[in-house]
Amino acid sequence: MSEVPIFAFVLIPFAPRFDDLYELGIKAAANEVGIAAERLDEQLFTEGMMERIYRQIEAADIIVAELTGQNPNVFYEVGYAHAKEKLCILQTSEAKDIPFDLKHRRHIVHNGSIANCKAALIENLEWSKSEVENVRKSQIRVDFKQPNGILTSTPLTATASLDFKIDLYNDSTKASSEIKAIYFYSGRNWTLKQGGLVCSSTDSDITRWKRRYFLNTPIHILPPNSWAQLEFNATKVIADKMRGDVLKDSYTVFGAANLRFVTNNGVFDYALHIETEVGDIPF
Repeated sequence: MSEVPIFAFVLIPFAPRFDDLYELGIKAAANEVGIAAERLDEQLFTEGMMERIYRQIEAADIIVAELTGQNPNVFYEVGYAHAKEKLCILQTSEAKDIPFDLKHRRHIVHNGSIANCKAALIENLEWSKSEVENVRKSQIRVDFKQPNGILTSTPLTATASLDFKIDLYNDSTKASSEIKAIYFYSGRNWTLKQGGLVCSSTDSDITRWKRRYFLNTPIHILPPNSWAQLEFNATKVIADKMRGDVLKDSYTVFGAANLRFVTNNGVFDYALHIETEVGDIPF
């Protein structure tokens, strides 16, 4: 039996000015990546429009939402998709259309260019496709929320401390793959701890990252329709006067990381985008 195609449901205003962006940008990008993309007006249905939108959001593997002009219907539908914990890619012609509380989520600013939209969306859809395939094969869905961060300062240094709480879900009706090991990949000079104990680390075996850290798994098999949480802390000196850095009251810590699960069914990588604020806590 052939595998069910990955489906992206597109939330976009129903206005002629978005037709080319949809056909030549969004749909063309999805076709190139091998994802089936549709918007509501391409489908035949008998139920009410909102009921159909709800069902399609629930059925979709990926949501692509065009936020240009801050269309209230699209924003409402995006809120429903987030409530359903869907993998969402937000895009807009202007950054101001992305509300502050959504700016940390994966988004594209295409400046009204179909070519920019297509190129950026291909990259994002390739990542999304990999995430969906990981979940389908392993029955492990990673829900990554930005870590809470604090800043500890001395007269010479500023140190960021990030608390990670990564939710692991099995939404399927069968047990997940057996987790043999979990690794966190990042740049150099981070110290990771679990339960107050320093995590072992070594040079990365993936070119993009410098260090690989071993994490204790909270559970080895996720039963059907279950949840677990992976917790750890990461600290790093992010400013040092001896290096010529200027000490500040707050910093944005951002960058890419990778979470790798080694299982009895193979190796699964989940890309993490970190962008969080750390600041001094007044006492």
